[in-house]
Amino acid sequence: MQVLGYEVDTINSVQLSNHTQYDHFKGQVLNAEELRGVYDGLRLNKINNYSHLLTGYCGSESFLLEVVKVVKELKEVNPNLIYVCDPVMGDNGHFYVPEVLLPVYQKQLLPLADLITPNTFEAELLSGKKITNEAEALEAMQVLHDIGVKTVVLSSVDTDQDDKLITLATSVKDGKKTGCRIEFPKISCQFTGTGDLFTALLLVWTHKHPDNLQLACEKTLSSMQAVLSKTDKHAQALAGEGNKPNAFQRELRMVQSKGDIENPTLTVKGSPLS
Repeated sequence: MQVLGYEVDTINSVQLSNHTQYDHFKGQVLNAEELRGVYDGLRLNKINNYSHLLTGYCGSESFLLEVVKVVKELKEVNPNLIYVCDPVMGDNGHFYVPEVLLPVYQKQLLPLADLITPNTFEAELLSGKKITNEAEALEAMQVLHDIGVKTVVLSSVDTDQDDKLITLATSVKDGKKTGCRIEFPKISCQFTGTGDLFTALLLVWTHKHPDNLQLACEKTLSSMQAVLSKTDKHAQALAGEGNKPNAFQRELRMVQSKGDIENPTLTVKGSPLS
């Protein structure tokens, strides 16, 4: 976001030596009281007027409940604030946060959100619907709209082709729903941090193209493809032929992809949903 010209105030929910796909990690987890302390500092100095808020991984119920309070307070300061919520709970059928967080997202955070970016598993949890194809994905997304979310972007949905994924995006404005479908290549490497990158890029491009969700998604995914392709190529070169790259070798090549983030070449093209 900063590369794209946005001033960002960051509050870490965790402060770790490295991400959790390494064999070992050390550090601290921010609790609800500490989040409140940081926010109160912003509030008391009257520097809590933001255009956007993005939330991602939250590891405890108490912390997430405090996030709900902060979102409400920020929306009181600026009623036009855009809240982008990445409801990080798990993937591939498995939770990696306490399951008690699910009803907090469903009942308290989603009604406050302007844009959400769940993966397939998270969309299933939030909507209560199983997703095995595009039609079911769109039904689940409608449930999320019914909760009150204006824009829903399902970041990756499996297709009947092993080397392809799709992103589905729908938005409701003035009672009218529009949307798009974007197919893109699946890179066969395990990455960490892709959801964070996807949501941050989407926040920027939806802000720059508020009336063109398809273009915003195309730019987001084109940057993603560039970053991941560079990362995969670099990781394989470090690992050597026939070897599987380790966590260090698979670290996203963000600095090396600065140009691809600033000015993405559109390598994926979407189509409107009928």
